[in-house]
Amino acid sequence: MRFDISEDQQLLRDATRDFIAGECPMEAARRLAEESDEGYSADHWAKLAELGYLGLVAGEQAGGQGMGAVELAIVAEEMGRACFPGPYLDVVVAVRVLELAGRDSVAADIAAGKLTVVLATRDTVWPGESGGATFADGRVTGSKVFVPFAASADKLLVTTDEGLALVDGPFQLDAMTTMDEATRFARVNFDNTAELLGDNALVEKANELATIGSAAMALGVCQVTLEMTVEYTREREAFGRPIAAFQALQHRMADMLLRAEGSRSLVYRAAWALDAGQSEAALMLGSAKAWAAESALANSRECLQMHGGNGFTWEYSVHRYLKLAGTLDQFNGARDEMLESALLAAEELASETAAG
Repeated sequence: MRFDISEDQQLLRDATRDFIAGECPMEAARRLAEESDEGYSADHWAKLAELGYLGLVAGEQAGGQGMGAVELAIVAEEMGRACFPGPYLDVVVAVRVLELAGRDSVAADIAAGKLTVVLATRDTVWPGESGGATFADGRVTGSKVFVPFAASADKLLVTTDEGLALVDGPFQLDAMTTMDEATRFARVNFDNTAELLGDNALVEKANELATIGSAAMALGVCQVTLEMTVEYTREREAFGRPIAAFQALQHRMADMLLRAEGSRSLVYRAAWALDAGQSEAALMLGSAKAWAAESALANSRECLQMHGGNGFTWEYSVHRYLKLAGTLDQFNGARDEMLESALLAAEELASETAAG
C-alpha cells in the first residue's frame, strides 16, 4: 500500500515550516532555551493559539480544529526539525484529556492561549522510591517529578490514587536539571485545591497522541540531522576533495537515510492506524516510537561525529538535536516500554488471528 499525505495535509506541513522558519529559527530557539526563564516565547505561544495549533486534535466544541493523529504527526515532525521550544505537545494532549473529561470550556481556554495546562503523571525518579499524589476533600497532596514547564502552568492534570485531578496553581516546585536544558522539568510538591475529573484511563487514551507526537518529533530530528550531515560533508574538504566523496562516510550516511525513511514509514503508519481505529494500532505505535527514538539518537550522534571537532562546539547546533533526541527517547513512552508494548500487542493480534 502506498501512503502519502493529502493536499490539505501538505498545506499544513508547509504552513508550519514557514511559521517556524519565520518566527523561531534555530538561532531564536537556542536563545530562548538557553537564556530565558520560561524556555519559550509568549509571543510565539499567542500566535500558535491564534493559528489553531494548540487545539489541533480537539473538537470544535472544545475550541479545536478536529484534526487527527496524522496532522499532529505532521506538525510535531516540523517542530522536531527546528527544536521548537515550549510545551506544545504537552498542551495539545492536555486539551484532548480535558475534552474527553467533558471540560470543554477549560479545553477551549487552553486552545485559545488563555491558560497553560500540562500533565503530571510520573511519581518517582527511580523504581522503589516513595512518591505520588493523593486526592481527598477537594485537595491534592504529594508530589510528581519530571513535570514539563511546570513553572509556566496555570493548572496541572495530575494522576492520583483516586483518579485524574485538575489541580489549581500556583505550585511549589523545584527545578530538575537534565541533559536537555531546553525542556524545563520540575518536581512539584502539592497541597492545592483540585477537581476530580474521572479515572486515570483518561490519560492513557490521550497518551497515544503524546506517543505519536514524540515519535514524529524524533522523526524530524532524524531527518534534519541527515540533511545537516550531507550538507556539511559536501562542503568540508580533506585531501583536496569533499569528505562526502569518501566511501566509508557514504556508507554511514546511507544508514542514516535508512533510519530516517524507516522512521517515516512507521510513524505515519501508526498515526493512520490510530485515526482509522485499526486493531494493530498499539503494535504500530510501540514500534514507531521505539524505532524513531533510537534512530534519532543514532543519527544525531553520527551527525556530531561527521561534523568533526566543530560538532562538539557549543556554537554549532548539533548538540541541541542530540539532547532533544535523548529526551524524546525517555518520555511519552520510553524505548523499553514501547518495545514491550509492541511485543504484547503482536502476541494479542496473533492470538486473535489463531482464534478467528
